[in-house]
Amino acid sequence: MAQMVTMESIDLSDATISMPAEIQVEQIHIETPEERYERLLRRAKTEDLTEVSGIGCLYQSGVDRLGRPVVVFCGKWFPAHNIDLEKALLYLIYLLDPIVKGDYVIAYFHTLTSSNNYPSLQWLKDVYSILPYKYKKNLKAFYIVHPTFWTKMMTWWFTTFMAPAIKTKVHSLPGVEHLYSAIAKDQLEIPAYITEYDMATNGIHYFQPITNTSSPAS
Repeated sequence: MAQMVTMESIDLSDATISMPAEIQVEQIHIETPEERYERLLRRAKTEDLTEVSGIGCLYQSGVDRLGRPVVVFCGKWFPAHNIDLEKALLYLIYLLDPIVKGDYVIAYFHTLTSSNNYPSLQWLKDVYSILPYKYKKNLKAFYIVHPTFWTKMMTWWFTTFMAPAIKTKVHSLPGVEHLYSAIAKDQLEIPAYITEYDMATNGIHYFQPITNTSSPAS
């Protein structure tokens, strides 16, 4: 005769199931953008960044006519393919963090740059995403001096798809003299190669002939 096997119900409500340590899943902390920036700022204040600072491509130069700090970037002196780009980012943060707490302007000189000076578009996007809102909010003007077709295309793409909030703040200027309405000449310290190129290229356009307004002798 077949025997009926009954299963007794098992109450697991008070049971404690322990999993082996090797298969336990640890909770992973996802770093917020704010935390990432603070971590990079701490590194910027402690690491040796002379490799970048010694190049002289990025520095503060006086103030504009409204008293706002002017940050100068010389594209020709930025060796995009022969520099540690992470340290370049750290130096940017080190220099700008105390400046961007208030209003500021940037003067970018594209004078005599070449493809060796152009960082990748991905790196530019990463930098823009890392920098907090105060960098964008307090930037009041971004001057591009001696622009080329490349800068115009990059500016259009970047301000259209990545940073539309700063589109109205970007100004392309054909020469250094055009900066002086916004920044006094004695407040703008720039390398000699920029002024030499500017005068060789635009000198004749800066010349304003003196018009004789006096009445002819009778």
